[in-house]
Amino acid sequence: MKIEIPEIKKLLYQMTVPIRWGDMDAMGHVNNTSYFRYLETCRIDWMRSAGCLPDSQGQGPVIVNAFCNFYKQLEYPGDVLMKMYASDPGRTTFETWATMERADQPGVIYAAGGATTIWVDFPRQKAVALPDGVRALVS
Repeated sequence: MKIEIPEIKKLLYQMTVPIRWGDMDAMGHVNNTSYFRYLETCRIDWMRSAGCLPDSQGQGPVIVNAFCNFYKQLEYPGDVLMKMYASDPGRTTFETWATMERADQPGVIYAAGGATTIWVDFPRQKAVALPDGVRALVS
C-alpha cells in the first residue's frame, strides 16, 4: 500500500533526525515505533518553530489520528531527512503528512506517514476553530 499525499499540499518544514543505535530492533533495522517518534519529532519541532505549541491553560494542537507506511528498512547509522506537508484545513482540524528519506539517499522515500490535528481549548476540553495564524500556516 502506498500513501497518497494530496496534490494540494504545502511544504511546511524540513529537518534531519539522527538514527540512534537504540532505534533498532533485534532484526537489525529501525523498529516501527521509532518511525512514529521521527514523525512526532518533526511535527513538534515545526510547531515550536511556528510558535504553536500547546498551552495546557489555553489552546493548542492535539493529534487524533496517526499512521505510517513503511517502504524500505532504515538502519543505523544514518540520518533521516523529514519533509512535512499540510493539507485540508477544516474549521477545527488540518492534516500533516511527512516523508522519510535517508539524508545520504535524497529522493528515495523509506516511509511516509501523517496525522490529523485538531485545535482544542484545553480547560474546556472542546474543539475550537483554528486560529487565523495557524490556518495561514497550513493553507
